[in-house]
Amino acid sequence: MLCSQDSGKKRQIPPTLAPIDALERYTQISSHPLHKTNKPGILSADIHPSKDIIATGGMDTNAVLFDRSSGQILCTLTGHSKKVTSVKFVPREDLFVTGSGDKTVRVWQGNEDGSYDCRHVLRDHTAEVQAVTIHATNKYFVTASMDNTWCFYDLTTGSCLTQVGEASGEEGYTSAAFHPDGLILGTGTSESLVRIWDVKSQSNVAKFDGHVGSVTAISFSENGYFLATAALDGVKLWDLRKLKNFRSISPYDTNTPTNSVEFDFSGSYLAIAGSDTRVYQVANVKLEWNLVKTFPDLSGTGKVTCAKFGGDAKYLAVGSMDRNLRIFGLPGVESEESRSPDQ
Repeated sequence: MLCSQDSGKKRQIPPTLAPIDALERYTQISSHPLHKTNKPGILSADIHPSKDIIATGGMDTNAVLFDRSSGQILCTLTGHSKKVTSVKFVPREDLFVTGSGDKTVRVWQGNEDGSYDCRHVLRDHTAEVQAVTIHATNKYFVTASMDNTWCFYDLTTGSCLTQVGEASGEEGYTSAAFHPDGLILGTGTSESLVRIWDVKSQSNVAKFDGHVGSVTAISFSENGYFLATAALDGVKLWDLRKLKNFRSISPYDTNTPTNSVEFDFSGSYLAIAGSDTRVYQVANVKLEWNLVKTFPDLSGTGKVTCAKFGGDAKYLAVGSMDRNLRIFGLPGVESEESRSPDQ
């Protein structure tokens, strides 16, 4: 059993959470060209938990911070020399972390005027950095790289406290996420394996196999019971209490990878993205996880790379292999976000 007893307590579903019948009516409400046309492609996205700010990382080597309520770009962060593969907000102290194909990680510090300065450039990896994940305390973060190692960093100093793995290994790390309680870390590899690590001892405490292709994304549910993993063969759901794969979702054909999988913060919905974006209702080990809504890929590329839920699942932010960030939600309620829908 991998979840501590108290981490599995039943989280109260907030009364402000968007109900299923609202999600069924979601449609594209806006589209924003955030990245350069000569190297299109949004590869990663994150949403600030308390501000209405969305970050995207692009093929054009830039990270962009976008204010959803005003529809304006707040700032474009330049400095990486290759694609930005992972972006993460750190709510404490207004920090922001980016990982890149240039093998480096950058820690950015927000200023009063909304701009960001690069505080640290971290060069501990010898291959592409594929994932960044922030610890529950907001004091540490982990980076995962194709060099078959993951690094555990102190956010304030930018120092690498430990580097785990063998740089000589054949497989690389393609995804990573912390469990909500911060005690375990999940990593996905290019060789279709999912490894679970005890953060304190840095020991590999479980290994899940069964996927086909690189494990492109992993997400823990907020109550700590479930892990969702995505690869070429779709999504697998794992019960962390029994270390078992209890359900598989195969939304696409065998040549189409699932690029993104993400639980919303309440743990009520699961977003899956590949050649389109799909939202499922989270159930349990025994009950069916019903498909709530499918959003076509309006980029025309057939490659959705990231899908993130906004607060209370009131909207879905979607990035594809064009330069546009798309927002799906209820038409006409942009200005009514503060009002809670009638349940």
